[in-house]
Amino acid sequence: MKRRDVLLGAAVLATPAIRSARAAAKPLVFGGSVPLTGAAAETGLNVNNGYLTAASYLNDVLGGVEIAGEKYRIELKLFDDASDPARATTLIQRQIDDGTDFFLGSFGSNIVLPTAAITERARKPMVQTGGGSDAIFTRGFKYVFGMYPRATRQFAAAASLFKTLQPLPQTYSVIYTNDAFSKTAAEGVRLSCDEAGFKRLDTYELPAKPTDVSSVLGSVRAKTPDLLVCVMHDEDSLLVARQMVASGTNVKLLFQGLGPQLASFREALGKYAEDLMCSTYWDEDVPYKDKFFGDSHKFAAYYRSKFTRPIAYHTAGAAACILTYVLAMQAAKTTKPEAVRDALAAADFETFYCRIKFTPQGDGDALLMGGMIGQVQKGKLETVFPLEAKSASPIYPAPSWDKKA
Repeated sequence: MKRRDVLLGAAVLATPAIRSARAAAKPLVFGGSVPLTGAAAETGLNVNNGYLTAASYLNDVLGGVEIAGEKYRIELKLFDDASDPARATTLIQRQIDDGTDFFLGSFGSNIVLPTAAITERARKPMVQTGGGSDAIFTRGFKYVFGMYPRATRQFAAAASLFKTLQPLPQTYSVIYTNDAFSKTAAEGVRLSCDEAGFKRLDTYELPAKPTDVSSVLGSVRAKTPDLLVCVMHDEDSLLVARQMVASGTNVKLLFQGLGPQLASFREALGKYAEDLMCSTYWDEDVPYKDKFFGDSHKFAAYYRSKFTRPIAYHTAGAAACILTYVLAMQAAKTTKPEAVRDALAAADFETFYCRIKFTPQGDGDALLMGGMIGQVQKGKLETVFPLEAKSASPIYPAPSWDKKA
């Protein structure tokens, strides 16, 4: 973690309003919480930095945003929820009581789900990049919008990639943790891989916060699949990979839904991160454009002018949450929450991140906002699927752990 990132994030939390030196404008306040500490902090900091980047750019570079003929400046009222759902719900309720109308999400479905329930009851919109559990989108909520498809719809791209590998994989197993996102995402893995014709050998459930996976890995070695898919959060993926290395548990391909997309994860594993695959939702070469940053390269350049922390797709997704709000408000020609909610539901906007379009239940359109597949090659996350976006060809089968250079 870079010291500069911690200081900037803390300063914004301590002094919520991001102030522009330009002419006075009306404040446009976005509330919420983010995990700057605790188990989810590694990705939480990426989400936080994305929010900060968008607010800073809109205020300091563009001089604010115009909505219905009036100029507004972005103010962020974000607080550290310490990766704790109970703390997060308290923070969100307090902000609603204080009159905040618009919310940005935390990271982790276990936090997004209960906080979205609170904003839903208050009829206040939430646009979030940190929760993909089906439970967020199947409860009839009308005010929460997510930057990804729901969990059970997120694995279709990976299953399609698996069908192109040579020699064609035959079998797979799934390991997942017992949390809201991972359980439903694992169901999505099973649905997609079974439909694609792969034979499922085993499904393993780990505790929500595993500390040892040796017994599960023993079972994997006893009945070795071609593909091992791990559905869990970053820190748990790192635990699994390290214990696979230590125990000599080899498969032809290890797919970890979250983890390898982070530079810190790749640095922690070193050479053993090579050839790992993961889901990714953005990179700097995506072809989308918008009227704010222009394109992904310009977004990334501005981000790096502010932060030394490596950029990640959660960073871009978080920034896009704010752009999506602004586009919806401009379409609605108002900042009244009900009208903004309706504009979000009808969204069909292009941003540097992707084309934004939500399902009637509020999750991202499975085709327009679905994932790409990345693979670590020479320490860098390369896009290997879809074909029209790939920066490298997939490596399969991967060499065993003891053969990695």
